[in-house]
Amino acid sequence: MNLKKIGLIVNPIAGMGGRVGLKGTDGLAALQEALERGAVPEAATKAARALEKLLPLRDELVVVTCGGEMGENVARRLGFRTEVVYVPQAGRATAHGTSASGGLPATSGADTQAAARTMAAAGVALLLFAGGDGTARDICAAVDGEQVVLGIPAGVKIHSPVYANSPGQAGELVRRYLTEGPLPVAEREVVDIDEDAVRHDELRTALFGYLKVPLDETLLQNPKAPTPESELASQHGIAQDIVETMEPGVCYIIGPGTTTRAIMQALDLPCTLLGVDVVMDGQVLALDASERELLQYIEKYPCKLIVTPVGGQGYLLGRGNQQISSAVVKRIGKDNLIVVATPGKLAELGDRPLLVDTGDPEADSMLTGWHRIKIGYWRERAHRIAAG
Repeated sequence: MNLKKIGLIVNPIAGMGGRVGLKGTDGLAALQEALERGAVPEAATKAARALEKLLPLRDELVVVTCGGEMGENVARRLGFRTEVVYVPQAGRATAHGTSASGGLPATSGADTQAAARTMAAAGVALLLFAGGDGTARDICAAVDGEQVVLGIPAGVKIHSPVYANSPGQAGELVRRYLTEGPLPVAEREVVDIDEDAVRHDELRTALFGYLKVPLDETLLQNPKAPTPESELASQHGIAQDIVETMEPGVCYIIGPGTTTRAIMQALDLPCTLLGVDVVMDGQVLALDASERELLQYIEKYPCKLIVTPVGGQGYLLGRGNQQISSAVVKRIGKDNLIVVATPGKLAELGDRPLLVDTGDPEADSMLTGWHRIKIGYWRERAHRIAAG
């Protein structure tokens, strides 16, 4: 039998900073801080969700991968035939480094690049990788423009449109690419933000190159789009509406974004542009809160959650606000979810829904359906929410 080869690279530390309030885990210091805050690995679980979609093809595939937690373990657990072509260099701590003392295998961005080069040379039909924008940068630096790749969203920063909407949809797109004939492919941007700048509440994004991905606009996420200056009046109107209707004794969890920042500015309170803040009765309870802190406030007070979608992508949850986890969502409930978005953001989406990807199908399902979106001062519009 002529078996098809796909590559698999898992960045085992991708996404670990999200729930504990960090903006990524690029760099050894950031990873160590994430571990100290109680972060746990999640990338392998998301890689498994993608590979599960390929189980009907299991007898027709060879998964060309890296040793241990960089891919071999998850592929073997699901019963795939594997070929290990790269073993991470133990003890190295560089761009994505980690240490044995942290309880994770020692891997790095250099490992990702070396593995990607090896897999491309092995002639894989498609290279599947689990991570965030930092991982995409490593893949981009390692492979030429002819290698077809696809990202499984597993990081904190996922602005690059080389990722599928969700891990499950990544697996579905790979299945289609392998079985439905030659799907079209196209180059998509690899972008990343400066984590050091983010930690000082500044947003700086740069283009690092292009990767070729299977083209299916329904399964691939869109690039993040900035909020234009023309939307500022709508943001101010939304903020005024929210402030006037805030209830005494209710704790408001306010997600990241420029639209939600306008609410904090209307309250004349400090805020974190890319963090999750908590206010009650006109006072700040917490800035840049972690998942653990949010759960503590939910236990003490009645809470409402205010979020805004990522421009261009339409994600409400699961992109840059992993602190608002499935546990937080379940305890707050859909009835206490307040979605704010400027008319321009919704217009960009057209008929596409707003998306949620908490990593928990039960929580995602709870939020799906039509929801009222605040789009201005005493102005609302119904829009559909769907699982990513």
